[in-house]
Amino acid sequence: MPELPEVETVRRGLAPGVDGRTIAAVQVLHPRPVRRHLAGPESFAAELVGRTFTEPRRRGKYLWLPFADGDALLAHLGMSGQFRLDPADAPLVANTRVLVTFADGDPQLRFVDQRMFGGLSLSPGGAELPAEVAHIGRDPFDPAFDLEAAARRMRAKRTGVKRALLDQTLVSGIGNIYADEALWRARTHYARATSNLGQAQARAVLTAAREVMATALEQGGTSFDALYVNVNGSSGYFDRSLAVYGQEGRPCPRCGTPVRREPFMNRSAFRCPRCQRTPSGASYGG
Repeated sequence: MPELPEVETVRRGLAPGVDGRTIAAVQVLHPRPVRRHLAGPESFAAELVGRTFTEPRRRGKYLWLPFADGDALLAHLGMSGQFRLDPADAPLVANTRVLVTFADGDPQLRFVDQRMFGGLSLSPGGAELPAEVAHIGRDPFDPAFDLEAAARRMRAKRTGVKRALLDQTLVSGIGNIYADEALWRARTHYARATSNLGQAQARAVLTAAREVMATALEQGGTSFDALYVNVNGSSGYFDRSLAVYGQEGRPCPRCGTPVRREPFMNRSAFRCPRCQRTPSGASYGG
């Protein structure tokens, strides 16, 4: 699933294409992406017509497009959701699900979703912060993010440090890719107990997460396949800079030791066995 750098890349791409534009028509080509609108696709389309978008916003991995009237269009990208900004007469890419046409003409906003785990929904009063996102913690790029407080909350949890990084109520935006990359930068094993972290080390892990995501943002995020693209269809290139994630058997960029892939929460964790040594009594891994 897209993590903070990918979602922020999409948000930045959307901003000049939707901010200040008024919706003239909406076509729902498949009902599943608007399934959260219980009144149905026709009602969803009718609810959006005449509204004017303001600048898209994001918290962690969650994206929404505010309306000038105080409501918002909440976007769940899921595993394969994409936004495209294309001329109305351009051929539809495969799996296009929703079309939004604007009163001022092109470009048209298109929502594409191959697997349809994502979707769009109307969030009443959600322009500032949708209620559906209110439980999500602030992310490291939020001006109000408190690094010291987040480090203290991390240390207070009885879990492993990677599990803590993936807890979106603690700090949002970090998924499997950037957790592994951050822990490598901080020389910390994913199963290290958060209760055994000092404040400085907890702070270092969170700082490393921000740094690695900032670097990914500069490269447009991480693209392993065509399911993650920007609004113009372009892919991100951070996968070429990954130190450990997906690099099983390849030399650690820091010490040359082959990277290991280990089971973790029905997924995988990648680490350098020399730079990120297994803590004694580790029990917070898979």
